[in-house]
Amino acid sequence: MRVLAAMSGGVDSAVAAARAVEAGLDVTGVHLALARNPASHRTGARGCCTIEDSRDARRAADVLGIPFYVWDMADRFHDDVIEDFISEYAAGRTPNPCLRCNEKIKFAAVLDRAVALGFDAVVTGHHARLDGGVLRRSVDPAKDQSYVLAVLTREQLDRAMFPLGDSTKEQVRAEAAQRGLSVADKPDSHDICFIADGDTQGFLRSRLGSQAGDIVDAETGEVLGKHDGAYGFTVGQRKGLALTRPAPDGRPRYVLSITPVNNTVTVGSAEALEVSTVEGVRPVWTGSAVPDGPIECHVQLRAHGRPIPAVVELAGDRLTAQLRTPERGVAAGQAIVAYQGDYVLGSATITTAGA
Repeated sequence: MRVLAAMSGGVDSAVAAARAVEAGLDVTGVHLALARNPASHRTGARGCCTIEDSRDARRAADVLGIPFYVWDMADRFHDDVIEDFISEYAAGRTPNPCLRCNEKIKFAAVLDRAVALGFDAVVTGHHARLDGGVLRRSVDPAKDQSYVLAVLTREQLDRAMFPLGDSTKEQVRAEAAQRGLSVADKPDSHDICFIADGDTQGFLRSRLGSQAGDIVDAETGEVLGKHDGAYGFTVGQRKGLALTRPAPDGRPRYVLSITPVNNTVTVGSAEALEVSTVEGVRPVWTGSAVPDGPIECHVQLRAHGRPIPAVVELAGDRLTAQLRTPERGVAAGQAIVAYQGDYVLGSATITTAGA
């Protein structure tokens, strides 16, 4: 079986490739060059896709004794991930670029090319499991990445391999050290990979410009402050609002909604953030037959969110979840992922949330 191992230059993808080699597969390593102007060095855990990362991936491939190539995906990444990120914020939504990268780059562009070249599957270092073709949470809940993989179709999952799903991150690092891989202690990348300095608002301002607008109180309509761009806010945000006066009860205010058409950010109490109904579009259902009625399950509404009991129903191109427990800070643009236990049933992109 010929497989293509996507090697980012980190410890997870290196160990995933090593396990594929050990399993007797015919493995070829590939590093995806996603940055048009890659930096020469990372700064701690910030960013990825640097020249250093490419070299680390090549060194790991040399240790494993497998062929290694670099594929230039910078233009595709820019169009499908970075431009999508910018346009989603401009529209008042909060995108998840890791989810979009998995969907558009790693399991669309890369997988399509791999199959065209005669490979049977793509191996990645994601912390998730596949059980009978069904996506499942990792055994390491702190590192579980099933949420950002839930956009994959059944056809894509059938050609994916996630060798790390049965291991904790500590076990992966220990194995890397035992195998003599130099990335054993390399820090994880925790930030948006194309914003290496971590300043998302500054990145968006450089692309969208300064757009002054009002921050208004949801109950009274009173203008409480000004901002330089509604794109710099997300639903549920508390810090960085720079309001001119406190709430009458002295309690903090939170972003409740963002309205790009008039460049307004509306704020209010924490209680006003609570929603019980979440709707999404473009559902992808992979964990079971498409249900013909409501089903009881759990949903996750952000990458590191908690599972929430819900009743989920599919109707055409829409998914609706009635939450058994109200949730706060649900942002349009994120994914709603439905789980049965630790198995992924399906996902959709959140459009609206309300009481």
